[in-house]
Amino acid sequence: MTKDLATLAQTALARAKHFGASAADAIVIDGRSLDVAVREGAIENLEQSEAIEVGLRVFVGQSSAAIATSKIDSGGIERIAEQAVAMAKAAPADPYSGIATPDQVARDWAALDMAGETLLDAQALRDMALSAERHALDVRGVSKSGGAGASSYERRVMLAASNGFAGGYRRTGLSLSATAIAGEATAMERDYDFSSVIHPQDLRKPEDIGREAGLRAVRRLNPRKVKSQAVPVIYDSRIASSLVSHFLSAIMGSAIARGTSFLREKLGEQVFGSDIRIVDDPLRPRGLASRPFDAEGIATRPLPLIEAGVLKSWILDLGSARQLGLESTGHAARGLAGPPGPSSSNVTLSPGAASLDEMIKSIGTGFYVTELIGHGPNIVTGDYSRGASGLWIENGEIAYPVSEVTLAGKLADIFRNLTPASDLTYRAAINAPSCRVEGMTLGGR
Repeated sequence: MTKDLATLAQTALARAKHFGASAADAIVIDGRSLDVAVREGAIENLEQSEAIEVGLRVFVGQSSAAIATSKIDSGGIERIAEQAVAMAKAAPADPYSGIATPDQVARDWAALDMAGETLLDAQALRDMALSAERHALDVRGVSKSGGAGASSYERRVMLAASNGFAGGYRRTGLSLSATAIAGEATAMERDYDFSSVIHPQDLRKPEDIGREAGLRAVRRLNPRKVKSQAVPVIYDSRIASSLVSHFLSAIMGSAIARGTSFLREKLGEQVFGSDIRIVDDPLRPRGLASRPFDAEGIATRPLPLIEAGVLKSWILDLGSARQLGLESTGHAARGLAGPPGPSSSNVTLSPGAASLDEMIKSIGTGFYVTELIGHGPNIVTGDYSRGASGLWIENGEIAYPVSEVTLAGKLADIFRNLTPASDLTYRAAINAPSCRVEGMTLGGR
């Protein structure tokens, strides 16, 4: 971590103390990014950004305020420190607020391979995006491009606090995506594919991404309607992570502390089937959400969330942990100008034994979901309703595409009746294999 970022953080802390803060923490982010979008063989958009920003959170007793600036000279730091302390003095007290105690903060941490050596330039990003688009258009049945894009970023982060914690890390990222459109006029369908990684050598080939986007779009052509019924449903691995995301929302410490989760009384109880395991691992090398310490300076560690179907832990930052009378799990995240809150990192639903093909063949009549529409379930009640499209299964085989249906049920039932396939692929921070769910209600014509 560069000395300049550490100096900025320590300067912000010193000025906050000067103006009357009883405690403070500062986060400094030095980031740069480059985004290239192409369509029909030409650059459609090119964006580049570079900025160093400082976020300062101060406490006056148990009252706090947070503020950020991109003006990092001495005058800019002086100004936010003075303003933050004045705001904190006017803010109401929060009995659960406060930075970590010195014995809670991380003292050392492992290297997690979160950064590549160099970033790709605009020419390299352009070439990748054009290649992905070209291979999408080469798929028979694809009528036009929906565009392709590539981006890279680098971010250096420094966190320091008046409890003595100081630490930083560097992260890089690279992504590539393509969208293909098949069909003509009112019978057009679109689909996409993407890859996001830390290191360029891990990125999927542009030709594979483009081809997959095209094939996915073509197989959606001429969708049919189906009647309302209860059927087994298979969630494609690309969207099965949404079920894990709903589970994570329901075990966030903030929701549990407020009593706004349908799982609030379920700690230590069977929530999934006995063969289900879900783990949050912020220490996974090359993980897209890996972090050696959280936004409050607490050391991170792998955290089993579900073991043999049993709910083992909430996801907690310091504030929610204090409210619940528990210890932080090291899952605080924050922006520059706001307080921390609990957030997951690299979460994985472990794969099952059956392949996706075997799972499809085991179904007489069912629905293979490839796209979800809408905002998702009600975490307070656990009611689940999503618009969906995908492929109909008859006699254990894919029969035809289906659109404009609604999937409905209760998350508690979905979790209990979920069976993962063996096709786990790491695409994002939250990953799951394809999943079969029994007896969901499908609303059609």
